[in-house]
Amino acid sequence: MEYQNSQLLNNDPFLRDLLLFTAIARCSSFVSAGAELGISPAHVSKRIATLEQSLNCKLFNRTTRRVTITREGEAMLVWAKQILENVHGMLETSHGDRVEPKGLLRISTSQRLGRFHVAPILGLLRKRYPKLEVWIELMDRRTDLIGEQFDIDIRVGEVTEQHLIAHKIASSQRILCAAPSYVAERGHPASLTDLAQHDCLLLRDRDSSFGLWRLEGPGGMETVKVTGPMASNNSDIVREWAHEGLGIIMASTWDVAPSFAQGKLMRLLPAWHQVADISAVTTIRASQSEKIKVCLEFLTEQLTAGAYALEGITG
Repeated sequence: MEYQNSQLLNNDPFLRDLLLFTAIARCSSFVSAGAELGISPAHVSKRIATLEQSLNCKLFNRTTRRVTITREGEAMLVWAKQILENVHGMLETSHGDRVEPKGLLRISTSQRLGRFHVAPILGLLRKRYPKLEVWIELMDRRTDLIGEQFDIDIRVGEVTEQHLIAHKIASSQRILCAAPSYVAERGHPASLTDLAQHDCLLLRDRDSSFGLWRLEGPGGMETVKVTGPMASNNSDIVREWAHEGLGIIMASTWDVAPSFAQGKLMRLLPAWHQVADISAVTTIRASQSEKIKVCLEFLTEQLTAGAYALEGITG
């Protein structure tokens, strides 16, 4: 458990009880949590009873077979984790570089970026800092960092939430492309307005308006409404449709770089692009954590020049 070696946590009864509370919630067992923290089952029950009295609410429903957290307990659990993280972050900051980064990192990102780039980079990070624990969750939607208790959300494109901090970790663009077979049959669009006459393959991804493509070109920023007979929330599916000559896609250069290298896709309207930088998004509090600082530095280093760096395109 990431907090066990903190002298402050070990010496403060209330913080120890909060630590025990989070362990029981995770294990769904008084016995397992007690074993993890080196506390007898009888003492576990006594400490939780004391904590419930202090908070004036019931934290768990207990039967002979199982332990389940109550609705009030779920609300208290959010606070308990934040308090423990704050204390841990304070200790990390006070020790600075004298302390090896340790503890749990909870990271979310999109499917393809996570699978082929972020996940293997996190594997390298874990080898460098063996006291870190890593949990990565892949989802094609934006996460609620606070509500879902993630430390970092790695995103493509603009970050609009005012209460979050965006740390740019790599530069990238989205471009328009299609299969040579599609272009041979339907021709090259000569302008953005021509896209209305073409089949566009639509992706409902984490941060783009569905059916609206905003691109920057010689005349500045333009928005074009596109339509097409096929759409998906999965980028792999949309890209494969494009390979088959079914329409035009707008995709990140790193996402379609292998397709360009294999001759499966070609660029259309090269004067136009959409900025789609990669950002690691954190809360203000989390941005001060030493383990998160180390993770952000490592991601920036590896995504730009490492073995799993984001590729560009030559065509």
